[in-house]
Order: sequence, then C-alpha cells, then structure tokens
Amino acid sequence: MTILTESTRGYAFLVSESNGVRSRQEVTLTIPATSTIVPGTIVGAITASGKFVTQLAAATNGSQTPAGLLLVPQTNATDSAIDVAATVVLRDAEVVKTEITYDPAANDAAILAADVALAALGIIVR
Repeated sequence: MTILTESTRGYAFLVSESNGVRSRQEVTLTIPATSTIVPGTIVGAITASGKFVTQLAAATNGSQTPAGLLLVPQTNATDSAIDVAATVVLRDAEVVKTEITYDPAANDAAILAADVALAALGIIVR
C-alpha cells in the first residue's frame, strides 16, 4: 500500500468553508514594497479600483471595511507596491480568531467591529 503524506497548509486559520470553491475568489491584491502578507490577514477592497489591500481601520478609501481573508501568503521583494492575483476567502467560512491577522493599530473595539463585518459576509470568527 502506498503511503500518502499531506504537506502542511498555510491556511491554519480556516476551520471550514462552503463546498467546492464557493467561499473563495481570486482578486487583485496590492502588496506594499518589501513586505509579506500572511494567510488569515483581513483585507479590504478599495472602492475606486476594486483592488484589495490589507485592511486598516483608519483608511478612507473603502478598504477600512473588512472584505475577506487572504488564503495564501503573498510576498513583494521589490522597492515599490505591486499588484498580484491572490485567493481570498470572501464568504461562508468558519475561522480561528487566534489565527487572524487584524489591523496592527486595532484596539478591542476595532477587532470586534472587524469580527462583526466578517460575520456579515458569512465568515464566522470563533
């Protein structure tokens, strides 16, 4: 009998999701210069362009509202921001709170607001 070994997944934050790929969608993600965005990072969508970025509560371009969670890590080693295709969990999922990356400046109220916004998308934070 052949033994199969499954490699470690980078998305430990994800407990469950809808059948197939209903929970996931490919989006355009803008990554800042020389940075890495880890799986489970909350992302928001810029209203004018529809591009996704790391969600920051202090933003005023639409990306302050959580729109999903990054599924796999994305790295930018260049000296300027780049746009990449990325997979994001946008709906109907259950996730682990301790594995979610919130806005670094978020206080308890902002974290609660982010959890509520994700719940409105059908992403339940446990």
